Amino acid sequence: MPRPENTPLFEAQRPRLLRLAYRMLGSVAEAEDVVQDAWLRWSEASGIDSPPAWLTRVVTRLCLDRMKSARARREAYFGTWLPEPLLGTEEPESIADDVTLTLMLALERLSPLERAAFLLHDVFEVSLGDVAAALGRDAAAVRQLAVRARRHVQEAKPRYAVEDAEAERIAQAFFNAARDGDTAALQDLLAEDVVIHSDGGGRVLAFRNPIRGIARVLRLYAGLRRKFGNVATLLRPLRIDGLPGFVSIDRGVLQTTALSIEDGRITAIYIVRNPDKLGHVVSALPEGATIN
Repeated sequence: MPRPENTPLFEAQRPRLLRLAYRMLGSVAEAEDVVQDAWLRWSEASGIDSPPAWLTRVVTRLCLDRMKSARARREAYFGTWLPEPLLGTEEPESIADDVTLTLMLALERLSPLERAAFLLHDVFEVSLGDVAAALGRDAAAVRQLAVRARRHVQEAKPRYAVEDAEAERIAQAFFNAARDGDTAALQDLLAEDVVIHSDGGGRVLAFRNPIRGIARVLRLYAGLRRKFGNVATLLRPLRIDGLPGFVSIDRGVLQTTALSIEDGRITAIYIVRNPDKLGHVVSALPEGATIN
C-alpha cells in the first residue's frame, strides 16, 4: 500500500523532477510518465535518508532507459525532429527554466550519459558524488562526462538575454512580416545565415529539411503569401523553451514558433506543427480561440 506520509515529500520535489525529465527526454508527456513511475516507487519506499537525491537517481535512471528507444524513434522520424515546445509561464512551479531550445538541440548530440551528467551537474547543481551515484559511475568518470558535454554545448548558449519587451517586439514584427510576405520587413529582421527548422512529424505539412540563408527564407515567405494569402492568426505571444515566440494558426494548423535572436537579428526559426506535440499547448490558448 502507498505510504500517505510520502505524498507531501514527493509533491515538493515534483516540479524539479519534471524539469529534469523533460530536459533529458525532450517530451512533456514522457517526462510526466517518468515522474509518475518514480512516484509509484517512492510511494512504497521507506527509510530514505535524502529524498531529493533518491528521487533524482530514480528519475535519471528511468530517463536513461527510455532514451534508448527514444533515439531509435528519432532516427526514423519523418523530417526534422524538435522537442515538444514548452511554453513560458509565470507560475513558480513551471517546468520551464533557463535551458533554451537551442541548448536542448545541442544536448541531442550528446550520449545519454553525457547529457545526464551535464544536466545534473551544470544545470541542476547536483554534486559530483550524487551524480556518480545516479549514473552508477565513479566521480572521476562523471567529471570527464560533464567536461565533454560542456565543451559540446558551449556554443549553443545565448550570448546575451533578450529583454522581454524587445523579444515581444521582434516576435510580433516577424509574425506580421511572415504573414504578409513582406520581404523588406523580413530582411530587416533576419540574419544572413538564418535557418528555419519545421517539425510536422509526417502528420501535417511542414518543411522536411531546414531552409538555410536569408535569400531562400525571403523567397519562401513571399511564395507562401502568394499561394495561400493572408491566412495566419496570432493567438498568443510568449516564450517557448526560453526563446521569444508565439502560438498561431497557420494554414489551418496550430503551431508554435520560437526565435533565436542575436544582435537584434533572428538567426533561427523553430516551428512545431506536429499535433502529437501540441496537446498541452491548447490549454494555454486565450479563451475563445478556435482551432480547425
